[in-house]
Amino acid sequence: MDLFEKNLERFESYFLKHLPKVTSFHPHYEEALQAMLQAGGKRFRPMLLLKVVEHEAPLLFENALPVASAIELLHTYSLIHDDLPAMDNAPLRRGEPTLHVRFDEVTAVLVGDALNTHAFYMLSQAPLSAQVRIRLVETLAESGGVSGMVLGQAIDCYFEQKPLDIKDLEFLHLNKTAKLIAASLKMGMIIANASSERESLLEAYGLKLGLAFQIQDDLIDATKSTQEVGKPTNNDGAKNSFTNLLGVEETIKRRNELVAELEEDAKKIGGALGEELTQSVKSYFLKG
Repeated sequence: MDLFEKNLERFESYFLKHLPKVTSFHPHYEEALQAMLQAGGKRFRPMLLLKVVEHEAPLLFENALPVASAIELLHTYSLIHDDLPAMDNAPLRRGEPTLHVRFDEVTAVLVGDALNTHAFYMLSQAPLSAQVRIRLVETLAESGGVSGMVLGQAIDCYFEQKPLDIKDLEFLHLNKTAKLIAASLKMGMIIANASSERESLLEAYGLKLGLAFQIQDDLIDATKSTQEVGKPTNNDGAKNSFTNLLGVEETIKRRNELVAELEEDAKKIGGALGEELTQSVKSYFLKG
C-alpha cells in the first residue's frame, strides 16, 4: 500500500465513523444525511488538504482529519443541490440515485442545508488552536459561499442557454469549482502554520488545478458513458462547458497547457510536496 492509499484509508475510516447522526422520529432523516457521504467519491479535496499536512506538518495529520471531513461535507452538499430538479435534475450521483429521487425534493434540500452547516461545526471541533480554526472557517466560507462556489453556481444556472466567451467561462468555473480546490490546499497550509507567501503559492496553484479539474470533468461528460462515470454524461448540451465552447480537441489542448503550467508551478512549491503534486496531476489528468 503506497502513502496515498494509506492516507485515503485513514481519512475514509475517520470520515465514516464521524458521519452526522441524529436521533428523532423522522422515518429517514438520518439515513438521508448519510447516504451521499457513504456513496464514496474521489475524496479529491480532502486528500489535497491531507497531502499538504502530510508533508508540511505530519504530526498534525490526525488533527487535520475533521477539517478534511468538513471540506468533503461542504462539497457533498453542493452536489446534492446541483442535482436538484431546479438545477441539473440529475437522477444519479456516485453511482447511486440522487437524494430527491431516492427520497424527495424537500429531503434533498434540507440534507444539503444540513451538511453545509455541519461542515462548520466540524471545523469548530477540530483539535487545533482557536486562531487556526477561525482562519479555517474564514477560508472555507469564503471559497464556498457568496463570493465563491455559490456565485459560480448562480452564473452557471442563469446563463444556461446563453453562451459565454472563454474569459467569462473561466470566471464561472474558477468560482464554482476551483476556489474550493484552492481552499483545500490553503487550509492545509494554515494547519501547518506556513508562511503567508507559501500559503499564497499553494492557493494560486489550487486555482489553476481547479480549472484543469473542471476542464477534465467537461471532457469526461463529453466522451464517457454514464456507466463508466457513475453520474449522467452527455448532460451539458445547454450549459456553458469548455467542450461546448472549444470542442473536444481544443479542450484537450487547453487542459494539457494547464498541466504543463502546473508542473512548472510545482517546482516553485518544491520539495517532496511539489514532486508529489506533479505526479498526482500527471496520473489524474494524463492517464489513458
